[in-house]
Amino acid sequence: MNRKGRKRMLMTGLTTAVLAVSGVFGARAISAQDKYTVKVPGGLAFSDFRGYENWQLVSISQNGKLMAAILGNPTIIDAFRAGVPGNGKPFPDGSKMAKVHWIPKQNESAPGPPTVPDVQHDADFMMKDSKRFQDSGGWGWASFQHDAASDTFTPTTMAGHPPQGNDAKCGFACHTKAKARDYVFTEYAKR
Repeated sequence: MNRKGRKRMLMTGLTTAVLAVSGVFGARAISAQDKYTVKVPGGLAFSDFRGYENWQLVSISQNGKLMAAILGNPTIIDAFRAGVPGNGKPFPDGSKMAKVHWIPKQNESAPGPPTVPDVQHDADFMMKDSKRFQDSGGWGWASFQHDAASDTFTPTTMAGHPPQGNDAKCGFACHTKAKARDYVFTEYAKR
């Protein structure tokens, strides 16, 4: 093979290698999900709760086999501290809560051993907007199932655990039990 032929073969090989490597990394970039683009059909979007990871803890809970942290934005934290809902007043518009569920595990390396969060199960949200959600007590709800293998979220459906209608009213049926507390079950944990 002459020099020109070897050069062409080398360039073809390099181009193929670059495309192969680009394809591998490109596939990873495409498969990574921006959770803030996920939305409940006809309802709330994950982006309505941007920054929830940094909200203050309202309380913790155990729901069957799942453990949860309930987080609140500054608006709802201020309302809780002012005595809402125990003082008979409703939560103000703009109040938001996030409830992050995990499947628990035992931390065998710690004394006890304590039960700690392991794989995330889902993220549930509620937001007070009395104009937007007039027909559901002024609150909108959303539930997003987490798939640990792909690290992605999808709106929870009636096939989920627990089953959820996938619109902004998905939590209304359950939360009517707490109507006297402005549809909020969670007590603000004393510090």
